[in-house]
Amino acid sequence: MIKMIDEIGDDHISTSAKTPLREDAFELSSAEKIKSIEKNVAEILYTLGMDLSDDSLKGTPLRVAKMYVKEIFAGLSPETMPKLSTFDNNYKYGEMLVEKNITLYSTCEHHLLPIIGRAHIAYISSGRVIGLSKMNRVVEYFAKRPQVQERLNMQIVQALQKALGTEDVACVIDAKHLCVNSRGIQDIASSTVTAEYGGQFKANEVLRREFLDYINLDTAFE
Repeated sequence: MIKMIDEIGDDHISTSAKTPLREDAFELSSAEKIKSIEKNVAEILYTLGMDLSDDSLKGTPLRVAKMYVKEIFAGLSPETMPKLSTFDNNYKYGEMLVEKNITLYSTCEHHLLPIIGRAHIAYISSGRVIGLSKMNRVVEYFAKRPQVQERLNMQIVQALQKALGTEDVACVIDAKHLCVNSRGIQDIASSTVTAEYGGQFKANEVLRREFLDYINLDTAFE
């Protein structure tokens, strides 16, 4: 097993669009998870030689545990999934709608280091539309878990396809991975771009190009 992990290295390997969760993932309460993580973080710091009686460190294990459960990995819980209510497209808008430059904070599941970037989403209504902020919330929900960027793309698109009742959804993500920027090769300039196209965005090259052109437009108030 260790040999296989070493061979994979930093490659972004993902087996499906689903986050790999055990069947018993939700048996522990949030409080129980925090208590367990607190103990394990303390053990890690102790093993590294840190003095946990120091005023600066003694609260760190609990702070980290709360952060994991309630903040940066909150998207692992189905209870935090945003309600993606839609409504009729009464004004018959038939062109693509683009929500771009959505701030994205996630965590690389290979090294548990931050992923920081922006997501750009487009869809074409088949009769239903969704509130603009809901697209931001979908990005936030799926980003708040240990992630692989390619999977994050797919999860965002699939959630919006289901809510809107259309395959015509696209998402492009441009993000920096601190597992590349701050360790290993330590390349602070590079970023990773991934895309997931559904329906017309996959089949129609002209439409896909139009979406990418929208992303490159100067944004108001920038």
